[in-house]
Amino acid sequence: MSALIPLPESIPAFLESYLPTGAGPFHVTLTYAASIDSRIAAAPGTQTAISHLETKTMTHYIRSHHDAILVGIGTVLADDPGLNCRWKALPSDPTHFIRPVIIDPAFKWQPQGSRLIRTCQENAGLAPYVVIAETHELTQEQQQNIKIITDHGGKVLPLPVDNSGQIAWPTIFTALQETGLESVMVEGGARVINRLLLEPELVASLIVTIGPVYLGAEGVEVSPARSCRLRSVQWWSGTQDSVLAAHLDSYPAQVVPT
Repeated sequence: MSALIPLPESIPAFLESYLPTGAGPFHVTLTYAASIDSRIAAAPGTQTAISHLETKTMTHYIRSHHDAILVGIGTVLADDPGLNCRWKALPSDPTHFIRPVIIDPAFKWQPQGSRLIRTCQENAGLAPYVVIAETHELTQEQQQNIKIITDHGGKVLPLPVDNSGQIAWPTIFTALQETGLESVMVEGGARVINRLLLEPELVASLIVTIGPVYLGAEGVEVSPARSCRLRSVQWWSGTQDSVLAAHLDSYPAQVVPT
């Protein structure tokens, strides 16, 4: 695992108004890296480098301000990520432990030998919370996988599905809030991003890194099913990438019903 390069000095002030404050309602930050043609991967299931190293450091800086990091099962199966936080203002700073959350209705994830579990065993991160469909009938193997997750300090959260067969975002965020989490950084993949872009009342902030590359028609596209507008838009330009920070139009004062 390579070391992070220094954080650009202008990043903290640029991001300040888009990060959780530690007070107020449950905070959801939606963030991802995309190509110029709005692709986040060159093909389904393919890990694709888009960002410069300085915006990679920025990603870990953003993680350091959140309690949890959420991804869909497709991202986990494609990338086998560690989902931890490696940014420190000083080498002497304590490690910030961010809780991974996996949206996995059919419980496809195999924890044994995964990078997530290795990261936890190395005391470099936390075991995940895995959100599954309440209606899903567990196999014997999946029951064993639950034991692996809970033995490392994680949880499996069975949640009800709606009429469309999906677990609604308010249901997910309320369940996470009930575990004691107060903020979550959503990093992908495309299905998760596209769904959340259509629920602006739930998303406090949007932070998008745009890399100077076209990934083409076979790429995995971020494009919600209908239009959505942004407000409070700011831009940051670095060595290679540009970063957009904004709020989704209609975001209210209260995010998750209490």
